[in-house]
Amino acid sequence: MAALTGRLVVRVVGAAVTSVLLLTGATGLAIWWTARQDDRPPSDALVVLGSAQYNGVPSSIFEARLEHALALWREGVAPVVVTVGGRAEGDEYSEAEAGRQYLLDAGIPADALLAVQEGEDTLESMRAVAGTFDERGWRTAVLVTDPWHAMRAQKMAEDAGMVATSSPTRQGPAVQTRTTQLKYIVRETAAYLLYRATGESVAGAPGIG
Repeated sequence: MAALTGRLVVRVVGAAVTSVLLLTGATGLAIWWTARQDDRPPSDALVVLGSAQYNGVPSSIFEARLEHALALWREGVAPVVVTVGGRAEGDEYSEAEAGRQYLLDAGIPADALLAVQEGEDTLESMRAVAGTFDERGWRTAVLVTDPWHAMRAQKMAEDAGMVATSSPTRQGPAVQTRTTQLKYIVRETAAYLLYRATGESVAGAPGIG
């Protein structure tokens, strides 16, 4: 009897481990696949996910996102670019402010820019942007972020009530090497599964909490 019980336990544990591995692998593959897509339908606004800024100067990761948003705006994908991200303790500028100023200096007129200065992570940012969309009667957005971050950001935006697609960046530190790409995919897999399981976000690597 004890031997039979032991075999049953081994089978149950083995099935559970296999299920977790399959779910993790499928999620990682979905993140990789989403990163390769580029959906840019005509929308109410482009939404640039914030990342680190230094005294008002966007980091290289943030700059890559802003440059991509600038190109999309020039193509006429959306009439407004929304920059999002709060201010860390001790910072003079918020991520949203730094992004807005960068795009203003790049030639986008002030009335086509909107800074949503809220959010310490992606989930908070998406909820803040969704509130702004509700106030203005907007529904559709093209999210601009790093490739590996796109699937989680899009899911959070949709859960917040937005109709969102993503147009990830194709340049910047997040896509420079295979090792970097693998690191981000692994991290995003864990972060996405955590969000689906708990409804919570995770802090960590720059700009993808």
